[in-house]
Amino acid sequence: MRQVEKMMQDIAAEVEYTRHYIGRDALAPRVLNAIRKVPRHEFVPEETRRFAYENGPASIGYGQTISQPYIVALMTDLLEPQKQDIILEVGTGSGYQAAVLSLLVKHVYTLEIVPELGGLSRERLQRLGYHNVTARIGDGYAGWPEHAPFDGIILTAAATHLPPALLDQLKPGGRMVLPVGLPYLPQELLLVEKDAQGQITTTKILDVAFVPLTGEHVSGPAKLDIQ
Repeated sequence: MRQVEKMMQDIAAEVEYTRHYIGRDALAPRVLNAIRKVPRHEFVPEETRRFAYENGPASIGYGQTISQPYIVALMTDLLEPQKQDIILEVGTGSGYQAAVLSLLVKHVYTLEIVPELGGLSRERLQRLGYHNVTARIGDGYAGWPEHAPFDGIILTAAATHLPPALLDQLKPGGRMVLPVGLPYLPQELLLVEKDAQGQITTTKILDVAFVPLTGEHVSGPAKLDIQ
């Protein structure tokens, strides 16, 4: 499919352009293969499907978006997903990021706070055969403690700070990738790593723009060690 290959070329060009920020010259082949395999057009509204493979975000309704393909690929790569990993996603959206991850890990648990969007994405993931994804409607700020700890956690909406519950639910040796910042202002894509002793290190990757994380949660920054 010509549109898919054009999208993959655009991702490669973005990686080359941002390589000094992201600390890598190329993304992992297995991550790129997952991006190539997931039919992105299935995860956008029918009226915008002709734009599905363009390298930009797109509205999916309810004030939410599907992220730019390059950003999905980069965040997935930063998570360094392994075949036996259990991953938590906060912000299911259309289900696209969960579908990509499902091809790379053992199981994905994903939370969406917008009931209508959560119902649509859950049906879509099941219909398309992503059976190692468990989707639930709920406030992702509190995580999903019944299935913790997680090998990796990914947020697809911008938090104002690192959610303490998610840090607690991250397994030692695990990684969390998330945008942090205020709505409508420059945000930072962060890589959070927890070492074997439970110490947290946070590294800024690059500036991004995401819809805000919503829900009934306490504001206020966690202590960061940004490198």
